[in-house]
Amino acid sequence: MSKKQSLKKEIKETKQKKVVEKKGVFNNLKRFWNFLWYEDSILSWMTLIILAFILIKFVFYPGIGILLGTNFPIVAVVSSSMEHHPANFDQWWDLNQDFYLKFNITKQEFQDFKFRKGFNKGDIMLLRGVDPHNMKKGTIMVYWSKKPYPIIHRYIGNNTEENKTNFLMSKGDNGLTNPWFIQQTFLNEKEISPNSVVGQAFLRIPYLGYVKIWATELVGGMIN
Repeated sequence: MSKKQSLKKEIKETKQKKVVEKKGVFNNLKRFWNFLWYEDSILSWMTLIILAFILIKFVFYPGIGILLGTNFPIVAVVSSSMEHHPANFDQWWDLNQDFYLKFNITKQEFQDFKFRKGFNKGDIMLLRGVDPHNMKKGTIMVYWSKKPYPIIHRYIGNNTEENKTNFLMSKGDNGLTNPWFIQQTFLNEKEISPNSVVGQAFLRIPYLGYVKIWATELVGGMIN
């Protein structure tokens, strides 16, 4: 056999080998796909859940964060501190106006605020980036404190006390649970550092956050 024929044979065998390898990869992918979607077993369900978690955590979530300009684009509301009781705005204002008027926030101004009727425990809030030094009063801000989860309350303004003007102030709308600023070791709503702010809420998805709340409580119950 000449060198030319030998080279042609080698090239042909190499091509055939690559075709076989491609078919092998395709078949493996096909088997994995069938395992995920058509095999009704505990293992396939667990694998599907793990893959979904990885995609959401490391692909979808960071991608949304890049688009919205924050590394924390989605937050679940875990308390009732932003709920309005009573739900009627005029009645709610009559009960809570004394606090807001102290900070020069009128009823008319509050009615122009985003989420003027608050939101509920279990809601999902979508966030976008915000400059904490140029926030408008009434902005729903999200920030970290010493609590294990982020705080999502309404921005009231900057602290006007001497040597504290760089601090931001926030408050929950719920006058029953949050009649005044929280001022405790784990959270001081009159001394919020601008560096702790991760974004502002711009969209509400009602009650979807209960999925996370229930899952957290379930895991916590199992650990305890």
